[in-house]
Amino acid sequence: MATALRYLNASMRILFFGDIVGRSGREALARHLPALRARLTPDLIVANGENAAHGRGITPKTFAEILALGVDCITGGNHIWDQREAIPLMEREPRLLRPLNAPAGTPGSGAWRGVLPDGRVAVVACLMGRLFMDALDCPFAAAARLAEAHPLGRGAGAILVDIHAEATSEKMALAHHLDGRVSAVIGTHTHIPTADTHVLPGGTAYMTDAGMCGDYDSVIGVRKDIPVYKFTRKLPHAEKMVPAAGEGTACGAFLVTDDATGHARSIEPVRLGGCLPEALPPPQA
Repeated sequence: MATALRYLNASMRILFFGDIVGRSGREALARHLPALRARLTPDLIVANGENAAHGRGITPKTFAEILALGVDCITGGNHIWDQREAIPLMEREPRLLRPLNAPAGTPGSGAWRGVLPDGRVAVVACLMGRLFMDALDCPFAAAARLAEAHPLGRGAGAILVDIHAEATSEKMALAHHLDGRVSAVIGTHTHIPTADTHVLPGGTAYMTDAGMCGDYDSVIGVRKDIPVYKFTRKLPHAEKMVPAAGEGTACGAFLVTDDATGHARSIEPVRLGGCLPEALPPPQA
């Protein structure tokens, strides 16, 4: 009976971080991740790294730095190709993802199938929205193919989808499109954490945007004087965007899924450090 009860209660714990923005974001992750790992004992750690290298793209050095912290998979978005070094890195490293709905023939992969030490399988995928962004292939069709290829609870114990998009409506629509077929749909790209963490009726956890790992005394991670000047002067050749360098906040979400179904049991926000109010899930037994 005890063995059966343990099986029924078995769960996968997933820690997800929003866009890592520059050095401040990497340092925030390095500062807070060890304590979060001890408190939450995650089985899988995922982070969006498309702004990790000085605010634009990712390099082999920053990729290795993030993995060394214990991150298992790094998702991307519209800036993932900004550093030329990322292209050959993506071709040889399956744990670095570009959008799944990129055109056929684009280097790299949009999904990663990871086998945990205990044999359970987790799938992580990255999609990019099309509203107010470069128009890639349809993210809804790509998401449906992903769910068909990895049946939740059978082909995968958990499926996490990072939807990198500008429009909140597009993110929410994708989550409802996938409800019950993936474990979680979590948004990135706007760098602002939203207060709508909840589990949809079909069992898919949702958050419109996980926020960023970076300095919030800024304009979405950029040194605040630069965009303020651009907005007030409207000069096309103003100073290039530079990441803010103050103390960063580690922002994301903590997800617990049911091993029997792959559906979410809970999702909670994570915010540590910097100038935002703290949000910390309770310790996991």
